[in-house]
Amino acid sequence: MTKLIKKDGFKWDIIALTTFEKLKKVMTQTPVLLLPNFTQQFEIECDASGAGIGAILMQNRRPIAYFSKALSPNNLSKSAYEKELMALVLVVQHWRLYLLCRSFNVYYDQRTLGYLLQ
Repeated sequence: MTKLIKKDGFKWDIIALTTFEKLKKVMTQTPVLLLPNFTQQFEIECDASGAGIGAILMQNRRPIAYFSKALSPNNLSKSAYEKELMALVLVVQHWRLYLLCRSFNVYYDQRTLGYLLQ
């Protein structure tokens, strides 16, 4: 689909049609949340933006639950590093019943946060 929007690159063929139909199907289906399986490892993907934080609790890269929270005015001025760390702490507290006494993987996009977690 990206090739179609390049300058002088628009060519609607069978590959573009198939890709468009797949994209349409994926975008219009409701994602189904999994029930947690306590014999498998949990995964958390968290992120912080300028105005809020969000996270997904997963197993095998399939979602179990979502979490989001708007940042208070006091937290808006914090650095990206601090917001990412705050997101991780809040998410672990929120899903503590799932994560208690278990190892779990955390995925994040703040590179400096990795040094603290090692």
